[in-house]
Amino acid sequence: MPATTAQPPTTTDPWSAVVDWTAPELAARAAALDESGVFAAENYDLLAERRLFSAGVPEEFGGGGASHRELCEILRGIGRHCGSTALALSMHTHLVAAAVWRHRHGKPAEKLLRKVAESEVVLVSTGASDWLGSNGSLTPVEGGYRYTGTKICCSGSPAGQVLITSGALEGGPDGPEVLHFPVPMRADGVEIVEDWDVLGMRATGSHTVTLADVFVPAEAIVLRRPRAGWHPSWSVVLTVAMPLIMSAYLGVTEAACAISRDVAVRKGANQPLAQLGEMENRLAAAQIAVASMVELADDYDFEPSLERANAVLVRKSLAVEAMLQAVDAAMEAGGGAMFARKLGFERCFRDVQGCRFHPLPASKQREFTAKVVLGEDPVL
Repeated sequence: MPATTAQPPTTTDPWSAVVDWTAPELAARAAALDESGVFAAENYDLLAERRLFSAGVPEEFGGGGASHRELCEILRGIGRHCGSTALALSMHTHLVAAAVWRHRHGKPAEKLLRKVAESEVVLVSTGASDWLGSNGSLTPVEGGYRYTGTKICCSGSPAGQVLITSGALEGGPDGPEVLHFPVPMRADGVEIVEDWDVLGMRATGSHTVTLADVFVPAEAIVLRRPRAGWHPSWSVVLTVAMPLIMSAYLGVTEAACAISRDVAVRKGANQPLAQLGEMENRLAAAQIAVASMVELADDYDFEPSLERANAVLVRKSLAVEAMLQAVDAAMEAGGGAMFARKLGFERCFRDVQGCRFHPLPASKQREFTAKVVLGEDPVL
């Protein structure tokens, strides 16, 4: 999908102008990156040049001051041109967003936010590995801990500078705990295992990262919580993260539907009308579900609650279902022409499939929601 403009934006232009300025270069590389499966390093350099890694950092800390809603639109716009770049950026962005929420609610986060803004530091999330129980093991030592563990699907890891992660501590004073902490990607014992070879989102660099006896200073611990049961920190993470991540996928879905729409226009009277209409219905459903998630995040103006986190997860499942149905209908509406890789639809179709795997997959979400309804601990 071509950008509307490639002109450099002014400081008073909306963030959409920055996306439009950046999009042509992202789109030009998308097919080759998908073909090779190589991490989108040039795109990351471009994002840093355009200061998109610090877009969500408050202006008082040197960032772009973009609201959560604006960050969702940035990711959605980039997703229309390169799904891998949008998804990888969303993983960094949701960590920034969680830090902004902490700052807005009187919790320490200024140091991390300033660090991101000062030099466009790239954060790497290990959320795909950690969920509530985390993994690996922490051992207390003088001045801190030693951590050993394996983190999968660490998007953007080839360009990452700080790993935002957690680990399990068995000997806590009140039982098993999970400690959350950052680790420099160049720290002794940190290694990237280049194993990301997948169906879609092939250029995200979502490799496995191993940590072997890595030292974690005591002062680096930003949160410690019981390993068992639900914790309010996850109500924050899910509420800010899922709208951002799903916005990236929504952009890819919109690109896929635009391709099908263009094919349908060329067909004229010979197009399958019902399938085209179904595509539009499913796309609208996806847009509504994602918009509702964005509303729940309310530009960080919310108190964490299990009920809000559950509402986000329900809408995430609705968005996933609608996006998958939309690209299916787009394929049928366009007919055999959609099977040709040169259109770009095939890449979008594969990229969208990844949306189903982010927390929580639909079956797990239904179990989680049922437990919330019944007043039980929803931890699965």
